[in-house]
Amino acid sequence: MTARGTGNAVDKPAVDKPFAPACERNRDPILDVLMRHFDGARSVLEIGSGTGQHAVHFAAAMPSWAWQCSDHPDALPGIRAWLDEAALPNTPPPIPLQSVAGEGLRPPAEGRCFDAVFSANTLHIMGWPEVEALFADLPHWLAPDARVAVYGPFNRQGRYTSDSNAEFDAWLKARDGRSGLRDIEAVDALARRAGLSLVEDVAMPAHNRCVVWRHGS
Repeated sequence: MTARGTGNAVDKPAVDKPFAPACERNRDPILDVLMRHFDGARSVLEIGSGTGQHAVHFAAAMPSWAWQCSDHPDALPGIRAWLDEAALPNTPPPIPLQSVAGEGLRPPAEGRCFDAVFSANTLHIMGWPEVEALFADLPHWLAPDARVAVYGPFNRQGRYTSDSNAEFDAWLKARDGRSGLRDIEAVDALARRAGLSLVEDVAMPAHNRCVVWRHGS
């Protein structure tokens, strides 16, 4: 999914690849969190890979992670462009994932599970029923003791945490009435119902958060 943010890019890649300036700005702060919580992971599923920029950066930094991209089918060509150019051995071809196409996750083929799941700037794009379906079906994809990390802007106790988040929420809802910033408490309730327990809620630059859960008791 398209990441939030605007700005001028440095060393912008070729025009035939999708490019989100915000991904260049937030990738290192996010990587710091993932390296703490995904340290023992071997397989990572990214839900809503967007441009593919995060995948290339994270997979290059951590070659022990097999980084599986996924997104709406329309986004896959752009993701492939980034993966093909990087030619990393730990980034298999991206897969279409129904959660970002307006449906819940489908169970993985042949019992495939992941040690970690990451998603950035997706929950406020999806409608709330799709967010509910995502968390309800997520355990099918998780190995025991897996970690789940979600990055993006959140409300807290029904309130905006910054003026810029309020403006962003208004823009989202004007574009699509189903979209909007989610309350972290409501998302955590979905996670708990799915058997996830909160590990850390990290303050990130530009009034974003990176929230990490653990699968299992």
